[in-house]
Amino acid sequence: MGRGVKVAVIGGVFAVMVGGAGYGAYNVVSALDGGGGSSGSEAKSGPPDKDEVGETTEKFFAAWEKGDATTAAGYTNNASVATTLLTAYGEDAHITGVEITPGTATGTSVPFTVKAKVSYEGTTKPLSYKSTLTVVRGETSGRALVDWAPSVVHPDLKDGDTLVTAESATPQIQAVGRDGAVLSKEKYPSLGPILAKLREKYGDQAGGTPGVELAVRHAAANAPDTPLLTLTEGEPGKLKTTLSASVQAAAEKAVKRYGESSVVAVKPSTGEVLAVANNRQDGFNAAFQGRVAPGSTMKIITAAMLIDNGVTSMNGPAPCTESAVWQSQKFHNLTGMKPNESATLANTFMRSCNTGFIKLIDEVSDSSLTQEAQERFGLGQNNWQTGIVSFDGSVPASPGPDRAANAIGQGQVQMNPLNMASVTATAITGDFHQPYLVPFNLDDRKPATAKGLPKSTASQLKQMMRLTATQGTAVNAMSGVRGDIGAKTGSAEVDGNEVSDSWFTGFRDDVAAAAMVEGGGHGGDAAGPIVADVLRAGG
Repeated sequence: MGRGVKVAVIGGVFAVMVGGAGYGAYNVVSALDGGGGSSGSEAKSGPPDKDEVGETTEKFFAAWEKGDATTAAGYTNNASVATTLLTAYGEDAHITGVEITPGTATGTSVPFTVKAKVSYEGTTKPLSYKSTLTVVRGETSGRALVDWAPSVVHPDLKDGDTLVTAESATPQIQAVGRDGAVLSKEKYPSLGPILAKLREKYGDQAGGTPGVELAVRHAAANAPDTPLLTLTEGEPGKLKTTLSASVQAAAEKAVKRYGESSVVAVKPSTGEVLAVANNRQDGFNAAFQGRVAPGSTMKIITAAMLIDNGVTSMNGPAPCTESAVWQSQKFHNLTGMKPNESATLANTFMRSCNTGFIKLIDEVSDSSLTQEAQERFGLGQNNWQTGIVSFDGSVPASPGPDRAANAIGQGQVQMNPLNMASVTATAITGDFHQPYLVPFNLDDRKPATAKGLPKSTASQLKQMMRLTATQGTAVNAMSGVRGDIGAKTGSAEVDGNEVSDSWFTGFRDDVAAAAMVEGGGHGGDAAGPIVADVLRAGG
């Protein structure tokens, strides 16, 4: 959408509006004093009562319907900001014929439905949406007022946002998957923000022509417009992606199991992203951009570090004791885990014994884990070029107790499902292929590189993950997943949260996937079933 469109700030009315049928006429004198009676009356206190809520919303809606921005804003507790947005509603968004139907109030909260028209250069389309407002007591006036928030005007609006109808800034895209299937946000809802980013970045290169849209213009820097209604279709350009329609469909369904969940699937032999899905209230692409502790899934990298530095091997010692102390910090295992002083690294890995790893940390340096992550797994150098914004992990060199905490995926380590899916892909192939969502030659991006793992290390990691999926902590989650399979569970404690985050990463043949569920508990409980569902679809 053309950024040249100016959002007018008008102190009067947005005259292009026509009176809606919902409320009709109202008393202007009453409107200007907020319907509060004589100016000499004592200011009220406490929450507005039912009658005040009804009267305030009726007058606010009536003024909004008539296109009287100043009067409508006068019924809010932030008149100047409300006037700006309500003015733009008519002037820049070209929204007319507004009719507002209130629903049943719950206390001071009133849901409502807006029906209107958007008219621009001879084209008119109907617009309908639902929103909610809350009536509060004015702090100084004592009047019952609408508690102002941009979401009152439209639920997709946040502070500083506005509505604009104009020619789109970039042509629409028709994103297609690896098999040629069209990938729309209607069919794959969690792809909506990702497709918007792809359109913003590659719309001009995809060969389409712009249309006319009603859209939310966001105040946040570099945030693309969010289209709400298409008035005139442009010609969408075709954008090829690496996504698999079948795997994406499975990922979309899988994340619906749990709130605040994310999953990514990649093709280990190439690095192609096969699916990315999020189920989050904030709409954040945590699958690509999250920065949180990965818990025991980090032990894949730690095990590789121990093997590559000659500390131990898959069949070498990694004693699983009841507790372990490293530089004054005491570490424990999950409740109920039986100690095994003669455990091998494979046994400690598949049971996810923390102390077995902590006991060996003294054999490496503060920077050993960082070097392993960067040089072997391609992490933590801020150079991944996936096609959209992504975070490529952080494994800082940490002195003191954090050296041990990092080794078990706590401390200062930060990851997201994209990173951990890539870690699994590197672990089972020995080669690092930077994950990507659109072809590199589309915009001459250069993929990040790393030297990968020695064949012997990769072989041992793959076998330990196989054991975890068939005999260890991932057995229940991976039950019924056929083929060559492997996995690693994880749970990450977060300060202030009673329940840990659930992590799980695994592979099936040439598909690797990783998931995270905030507050999901043990890795196999929440994230595990998500990954298993995605892996079943990937074969």
